[in-house]
Amino acid sequence: MPLVAGVDSSTQSCKVLVVDADTGAVVRRGRALHPDGTEVHPDHWWDALQEAIAEAGGLTDVAAVSVGGQQHGMVALDGENDVVRPALLWNDTRSAGAAKDLTAELGGAKTWAERVGLVPVASFTVTKLRWLARHEPEAAARVAQVCLPHDWLTWRLAGRPRVLTTDRSEASGTGYWSAVTAKYLPDILAGALGHDADVPRVAAPDEVVGSGADGSWVLGPGCGDNAGAALGLGAGPGDVVVSLGTSGVVTAVSEVAATDASGAVAGFADATGRFLPLVATLNAAQVLDVTARLLGVDHAGLSDLALGAPPGAGGVVLVPYLQGERTPDRPDATGSLLGLTLSGTTPENLARAAVEGLWCGLADGLDALRAQGAVVRRVLLVGGAAAAPAVREIGARVLGVPVDVPPAEEYVALGAARQAAWVLCPGGDPPAWSARSEGWTRCEPNGDGSAIRARYAEARELTLDRVQP
Repeated sequence: MPLVAGVDSSTQSCKVLVVDADTGAVVRRGRALHPDGTEVHPDHWWDALQEAIAEAGGLTDVAAVSVGGQQHGMVALDGENDVVRPALLWNDTRSAGAAKDLTAELGGAKTWAERVGLVPVASFTVTKLRWLARHEPEAAARVAQVCLPHDWLTWRLAGRPRVLTTDRSEASGTGYWSAVTAKYLPDILAGALGHDADVPRVAAPDEVVGSGADGSWVLGPGCGDNAGAALGLGAGPGDVVVSLGTSGVVTAVSEVAATDASGAVAGFADATGRFLPLVATLNAAQVLDVTARLLGVDHAGLSDLALGAPPGAGGVVLVPYLQGERTPDRPDATGSLLGLTLSGTTPENLARAAVEGLWCGLADGLDALRAQGAVVRRVLLVGGAAAAPAVREIGARVLGVPVDVPPAEEYVALGAARQAAWVLCPGGDPPAWSARSEGWTRCEPNGDGSAIRARYAEARELTLDRVQP
């Protein structure tokens, strides 16, 4: 029974799973926290990784290791591969102005979509390089190489080799690598930073890129967190992963690359050689949090109330733009509660309107993925909100496709572990882990959700923007 280890170095913490390479069964696990903030020195990630590895019982008995990590973060290195400044994380928004400038400089959103597969937003690495060049020019001048969080941890685990490596899923989120051509775009990187810089070599998905200090285990190339989650879930073409956290993420495993000039769909690559087009919404689980608080119930109570209301919530519609919205791009929009009547304004209808509104926004994202060539046969639903029966059942109705809910697990770390098992036997597809099919819940579509979505679309057009002070 060979063992492999998968790492998830996320924004908030580092998780390590030690897994049976044959079955995918988790044998041991460890966890350590990261510091708060939108910029972090990478040394903190390394310290947390060591702590999580120790809690997971060490790596002395594993055959391979792979690292999944938060995407987009800018790790700037000098000519000796020393860190120039703390890394700017994906959720650092100070480069929003740089994103607009870069979009215009390259010729607009259509050009970006065709050349890169995405349109710049503050999350992407390329915008952070431009911010660095403008606001910290001395630091920018020292930058000789740019990598991402998981690249840096893989490099440290490999003993600090001269050349860093990455994988296509991570490279596709930088803004200067094209998922369509599988090539870096050095003119875009240099245009953002102000000069040329080295970038990690993009390794094949099943390639060994290094080994531990004693040579007892090998390293896989790793992957970005969304690609790792898809790999851990066993998602394939026709599958869409919906993650309900503070924000909502809708991503599809697709055979074709996305080039969406609207910017709604980011044309990422996955960790197997396919593509992973992604749509993000700003309002997801917190919509349920706010509604439950308003109604004076917990999440279980909110679910019960929602299931006690008829489909369509008695005509009540919630457009949940509680903090603006990214998809559609309406950063100043406010939420709206419409269709209230004397008979229809009940706790049950308000609860159901919240769940239906959340899913209608995600369904718009699903439509955007279809428009980019993604095939949608089922949804794999993850995140804390996935535990609520109302979220599952109403989701299947609104989307019109089956919703499968896997048991709770650290799927990014599990996906990294699956990649680690793959590099032990390269070629073909990643290992099939049948054990991961146990404990799943399926909700089939029950009724026609098109009427709910049509009513929501009408309400969406009536939402107002925030009044600026």
